[in-house]
Amino acid sequence: MSSKILIIGACGQIGSELTARLRSIYGIENVIASDISYNNSEVVNSGLFQILDANNYTEVKKCVDRNKIHTVYLMAAMLSAVGEKYPMKAWDLNMNTLFHVLNLAKEGFIKKVFWPSSIAVFGPTTPKENTAQRTIMEPSTVYGITKQVGERWCEYYFNNYNVDVRSLRYPGLISYKTKPGGGTTDYAVEIYYEALKTGQYECFLSKDTRLPMMYMDDAIEGTLQLMDAPAEKIKIRSSYNLGAVDFTPEEIAATITENLPDFKISYNPDFRQAIADSWPQSIDDSIARQDWDWKPKFTLKQITDVMLTNIKID
Repeated sequence: MSSKILIIGACGQIGSELTARLRSIYGIENVIASDISYNNSEVVNSGLFQILDANNYTEVKKCVDRNKIHTVYLMAAMLSAVGEKYPMKAWDLNMNTLFHVLNLAKEGFIKKVFWPSSIAVFGPTTPKENTAQRTIMEPSTVYGITKQVGERWCEYYFNNYNVDVRSLRYPGLISYKTKPGGGTTDYAVEIYYEALKTGQYECFLSKDTRLPMMYMDDAIEGTLQLMDAPAEKIKIRSSYNLGAVDFTPEEIAATITENLPDFKISYNPDFRQAIADSWPQSIDDSIARQDWDWKPKFTLKQITDVMLTNIKID
């Protein structure tokens, strides 16, 4: 049986690093990366790549058929801050692409699906601290609405059509390998670039805005652990809570000044503050730890050390 993998949205922040990791494990001949443009030369040039409009069911089906795809990682999405500016485009992209992949799996063309959810599924009425796997979910952003609805459809397709779909609620993700892509938690990447480039940063969130965060390596490892786990261990078919660290802009700035004593931060909250205020401050991921042995590795200090060491300023 074919074991080939298709990553849809491979040029994005998560997709690019996931692609590299999957190619290192399964070989470049077994991992097909795809996106709507050639906007990431490293992804495009390091293995099999094709242009693919994930909104077009016929194109996706042809790609799956032609390459005898077994597993799809659907990473294409419009993120929170951008989604608020273009709500209908965000709805169409985030929902149509999921339906296309789920329906291909339902029809037997795909055997396994990964689809990322987010802490954005929670809302202002959700308990903020140690947010539980099952709790109040009343998202107030377009991105959060699409992710909550997507979770329900994932569970529905599993329950009614036995589609092996698996998902994680990612927190804010931090990486030096790709630039931010329009998310509310992007300040936690931008701050390192500006610290090295200019020695100062104006944050678009208030200094005490606490949010769940994670280093990208942990997110990738968690994704692969989930996908490698035996099906009988996957008890949640909507999406698993996934946690690692949580901090405020003031706390991340303090770790930077330990390395760069002259670094200065200022605060000028914009529309993204309301988005951040609607999200949890910390995550209870005990069910993921129990079901498939999830455990993060990176602390905030380790994240800061890695980011400041590896970011290259042109």
